[in-house]
Amino acid sequence: MVKIRLRRMGAKKAPFYRIVVADSRYPRDGRFIEEIGTYNPMTADAEVKINSERAQQWIKNGAQPTDTVRDILKKAGVL
Repeated sequence: MVKIRLRRMGAKKAPFYRIVVADSRYPRDGRFIEEIGTYNPMTADAEVKINSERAQQWIKNGAQPTDTVRDILKKAGVL
């Protein structure tokens, strides 16, 4: 199954996430199909940048967002 999920980047205790489309069998920070955005929770306003067209296209094709990504997409106005 294809999932839209977070890929952790950044230094220790300073996380930065990329929102990626990946097969559910791949490890969290491993191989992915496409990067569709970023999420930085360390800023005061939790900075989010998403390619909404690609996110909607992946969801239309059957990709399932994780709970956290679903909340991020709702706040960004994609869902």
